Amino acid sequence: MTPLTLAEKIVSRRVGRMVRAGEFVVVPVDLVLAHEGTAALAIEQFRRLARPSLAAQTVLFSDHAAPAPRRELANVQQTMRTFALETGAHFHEPGSGICHQLIAERWARPGQIVVGADSHTCTAGALGAFATGMGSTDVGAAMALGQTWLRVPETTRLELIGQVDGLVCAKDIILHIIGKLGADGAIYEALEFGGPALDRIAVEERLTLCNMAVEAGAKTGLCGADQPTRWFLRGQGREGDFVSLAPDEGASYERVLSVELEGLSPVVALPHAVDNVRPVQEVAGQQIDQVFIGSCTNGRLTDLLVAVNLLRGRQVHPRVRLLVGPASRRVYQEALRQGLIEILVDAGATILPPGCGPCVGVHMGVLGDGERCLSTQNRNFQGRMGNPQAEILLASPATAAASALQGKITDPREFAQDGSACHE
Repeated sequence: MTPLTLAEKIVSRRVGRMVRAGEFVVVPVDLVLAHEGTAALAIEQFRRLARPSLAAQTVLFSDHAAPAPRRELANVQQTMRTFALETGAHFHEPGSGICHQLIAERWARPGQIVVGADSHTCTAGALGAFATGMGSTDVGAAMALGQTWLRVPETTRLELIGQVDGLVCAKDIILHIIGKLGADGAIYEALEFGGPALDRIAVEERLTLCNMAVEAGAKTGLCGADQPTRWFLRGQGREGDFVSLAPDEGASYERVLSVELEGLSPVVALPHAVDNVRPVQEVAGQQIDQVFIGSCTNGRLTDLLVAVNLLRGRQVHPRVRLLVGPASRRVYQEALRQGLIEILVDAGATILPPGCGPCVGVHMGVLGDGERCLSTQNRNFQGRMGNPQAEILLASPATAAASALQGKITDPREFAQDGSACHE
């Protein structure tokens, strides 16, 4: 039998026959998602097709503007709520959390086909799902028909090798990779993460890797479903959803790239491009005005723990505003139980409700003219946080926390004596 990549294997299983990269297929859809920025058009398309009921499990989220800051957004959320009641779609109310985090916690399973009206739907690839973002019209059609068409992507295999420094996070790894590939270096490809180092990377960090695959232009990011996947699903009360999944030995890849983690330093993506990546030591000392720790990329409990380990017993620099947004209500509740929120507040942080927060610039944390924000989100495009006259720099939770303390971009390894680490 012909060896298959992860992307080829998942699609083949769902189509019911072997498919190869480059082939166009119609594939069953297991899970559909949309949020208040995209759901209205998807619902309109669904209704235009005049189907009697949903043909795929559909989950709607209010996360990009939660709670709603304007009547227009409140009305969109009202439309979603009503649609869910009429059709049986599941609606996550404001405060539940970010769609990609909730999909990982509650919905995604290895081997699924997941489509979402958001480009970072690829986050679920960390659980071994073929997850990809599409336009609202295509998503509405998937809701109505229970299937979609796609071209099976070629795959770039990323072999992660070596041991990373304790304060080098998954965010540093993926920013390093994007810096090498370029923002258009993997157009319509699957980025398949593997290699001996992946075994030591927990699913919480794999979610960060797959979340940002799209920033290199990829169709999806994928990790196999292995023991860390089982542990993660067990922690969510979903161990029964686990299915082992791995690429075949001898699978044919577009290219195989080795990513040496030994000696990798924390990095920062400078304005206004995600691939404008520099080692932190090259840009250390640049003054910042705001730090945001959160988003679908780095708002998980492990991310908050990294920040807390650096911030405990210290004060945020008086010139800096530190905003922290848990990625879901579950993350928020666990952070409360562990005392993390108290430590963050004592350090001077403002805690935001679970959701996308400042990342998309709709409300909360909008920057002033000429201000600079160091953020753990996934994009630093001009105007992304609500002001085209401001600058966004991307970094890991460790670098963000260290920089919040110093009021300038800071190498978190300066605090290494505290025993803090991204991988615990």
